[in-house]
Amino acid sequence: MNAMLPSQLKAESFANYPPEARSLAVSHLELLRQLPLILLPLILREAIAYDWRFPTERQELERQLAYLDGVDSPQRETLLAGFSRLTLSPELTASDWIDAPGIFSEQLSAYLWATHQMDSFRAAAESYAIAWQGTQTSVRPAVRRLGIVVLGQGVVSSNYPLFRKLRPEGTHFTQVDSSDGLHTLLAAVSARSSAQPTPYGHWYIDGGAAEVIGSGVTNISYAALQPVRKALFNRMQRVIESGSGGPEALRTLMAQTRPSDVGLSGEGQDAVLGHFQLTLLTEGSGTQIFSTTFAQWAAREALRRAQPATMLVRFAPRERQQPMNELLSAKHKATEVDPEGSLVDADMAAYYTWLNQQRLSGADQAAFLVWFEGHSQAVAIGPSLPRGTVSTAPTTLQQILGWIA
Repeated sequence: MNAMLPSQLKAESFANYPPEARSLAVSHLELLRQLPLILLPLILREAIAYDWRFPTERQELERQLAYLDGVDSPQRETLLAGFSRLTLSPELTASDWIDAPGIFSEQLSAYLWATHQMDSFRAAAESYAIAWQGTQTSVRPAVRRLGIVVLGQGVVSSNYPLFRKLRPEGTHFTQVDSSDGLHTLLAAVSARSSAQPTPYGHWYIDGGAAEVIGSGVTNISYAALQPVRKALFNRMQRVIESGSGGPEALRTLMAQTRPSDVGLSGEGQDAVLGHFQLTLLTEGSGTQIFSTTFAQWAAREALRRAQPATMLVRFAPRERQQPMNELLSAKHKATEVDPEGSLVDADMAAYYTWLNQQRLSGADQAAFLVWFEGHSQAVAIGPSLPRGTVSTAPTTLQQILGWIA
């Protein structure tokens, strides 16, 4: 196609966008015409998916566009000068950056590295981010955030020193009554969702088969996505067996996969969650294969994108590691699981989940609980609990929740 410049954009340029995304782009058409070509597709990458973004993501994009709209042209040119100084190849300039901004973004990254412009791009992006985010006021959540991680499913006993990274941040309980512990935690999540109903504000992520939980909780699980993972494997295997596609072809295939291609809903009320689950499997490394990786990545992305008030993540045993070609094979059958190895994975994942929760607003008042499922160990973090301490007093998960949440 012929090269198109931002200044040539028209309302008709966004004809292939979903309805709300098209309306958003057209309402900011004059602004988009004035943005540097190297930046514009990166913004359009977010705009084209507007219809199936979480409310927090929509608000962030709207605020960013409002900020750029509110800056006069000379100031905007100065703000974005770092992007304007970068050069693009004729191939990138002529690519379909309007309808395929995601592919443009991938090709841009490779081009910037190849032309030694990545450092300059990062500097420009950091300067821009500091400027516009500096104008935003952090909004504290309506309720204290609560993160819960349940790990060690299927482990009868272990000498692994759990929670070493989290113990300094809170209280290590060593005499927790484990009876009916999981249902206690699930009930707490359901109660919070009933008390503070918010779209995508309360999550339950399971690395195995999900337990029953209230209808107001967003629920995804590795087991429920098995047909989707199988369909994705089949698509990947066709590329591998063709002999004509390497890693780049597989990455392009992933980027172009639609929810309906693998049995997910991409329309109506289920569109947001359907697209989110697809990105977990197409953008995460190992999420299609290892349940522990899936649970960790799902928690990371839900915290980053949806910024929920409540999240419970339960880790389940993953398969023992095998050669990658066998794992990706459409004929692959699940072998024995590795509970002990999964415990180690989940222990580190719990720490990363806490770190990701700490990046959200209200982190100074946030609460976090990690429990060794079926056992007497737990660590709780919250403003009401002392840090770096050990409690040997008998207690229950219900009591701990009352102290932190």
